[in-house]
Amino acid sequence: MRFCDLIIKKRNGLKLSEKEIDYVIKEFDEGEIPDYQMSAMLMSIYFQGMDINEIKYLTMAMVNSGKIIDLSSIPGIKVDKHSTGGVGDTTTLALAPMVAAAGVPVAKMSGRGLGHTGGTIDKLESIKGFKTELSLNKFIDIVKKVGASIISPTSDLAPADKKLYALRDVTGTIESIPLIVGSIMSKKLAAGADAIVLDVTTGSGAFMQEYKDALKLGKIMVDIGLELGKETVAVVSNMDEPLGFAIGNSLEVKEAIDILENRGPKDLRNLCLVLGAHMLKLGGAAKNYEEGRSRLEKILKEGTAFNKFKEMIAAQGGNTKVVDKPELLPSAKYCTKIKADINGYIQKIDSRLIGESAMLLGAGREKKESEIDLSVGIILKRKVGNKVKINEDLAEVYYNDSEKLKEAKNKLFSSFVIGDKKPKKLPLILATISQEGVKEWE
Repeated sequence: MRFCDLIIKKRNGLKLSEKEIDYVIKEFDEGEIPDYQMSAMLMSIYFQGMDINEIKYLTMAMVNSGKIIDLSSIPGIKVDKHSTGGVGDTTTLALAPMVAAAGVPVAKMSGRGLGHTGGTIDKLESIKGFKTELSLNKFIDIVKKVGASIISPTSDLAPADKKLYALRDVTGTIESIPLIVGSIMSKKLAAGADAIVLDVTTGSGAFMQEYKDALKLGKIMVDIGLELGKETVAVVSNMDEPLGFAIGNSLEVKEAIDILENRGPKDLRNLCLVLGAHMLKLGGAAKNYEEGRSRLEKILKEGTAFNKFKEMIAAQGGNTKVVDKPELLPSAKYCTKIKADINGYIQKIDSRLIGESAMLLGAGREKKESEIDLSVGIILKRKVGNKVKINEDLAEVYYNDSEKLKEAKNKLFSSFVIGDKKPKKLPLILATISQEGVKEWE
């Protein structure tokens, strides 16, 4: 089998067989195929696409490139959750204790932030002492005892995907739907969960900025999950403005604590309830979505999830005092405010520009090796549809470096669009995709 022949085959729009795709992934992972040839294959896939069988073969080839985690010793149905990324997306921090408090075990591996999107692991490391790098045995033991644990992925989890993603990042092929599906689903399947709930974001702060692309991605991921024996549900959510008010690691931990105290921003709370209700249904803790949501609302009201978060932090070596006293979390030295320069209504808040502003302050990574500042970030004071007057606050900026502030401040100000008329706001949940089909917003 010649790799060049397979490039030509895919370039010409023909389908690759399971054997051919296994060969491509195995040889590339073992260093037998040079980057320039694999780049040509990635670009061929980008332009010609893949059918459902090819995506399935690609996903499983990447799963089988490493270790598949065995979670069978944990009682109950293990449900994983994944978001395609966004700005202010703090759902995992609140969701894990909420769902665990309802009796569904959450054994979750999460990533670090890169670019304008935040990473769950970075946020958790804002909590002093919190360990995100644990052995698999310790990870499983915590889930058995507490019901939830969140750690960074082990190096042998779908290693072919790591190599492939690094190449996609520098060859303009990140947005390829088959490659996105293969990347996400291979890691979810290798992580060992029994069922998967996906949050597919769309809008200015998401990788899939067009709704139709996000819907297509969600459908294919659900189909692949079902094809490979995992009950899978996808929610398409609106990331045209940041989720919640906080953008930045320690600031988002504070906001997650607000949610667990049955307070916090309505949009973030609502998304946690939506995703969590589906997780409870798939995990057998609720007969249907409505029952799952009602149960989670009760859990938040009673403070059970709040206490579960403390248990999880303690089990992973973190300081539980931050839950009762969020002021113990890292805090920036300085704060400045961004103010409106005209009267009107907030027409738009560009999520990507907000995320990039936070990154410039030091809250995110421009490159994988970049160091981040856990204390800096942005608190929005207005959301789309809100009325604002001249000199009223649009956002608060928390910073430690005045040089970094200059560029971030200009970008942040330009992310707000103010106009005369109150805009029609899109709903937060745009569609739900499951085995039963697609339910779109009206």
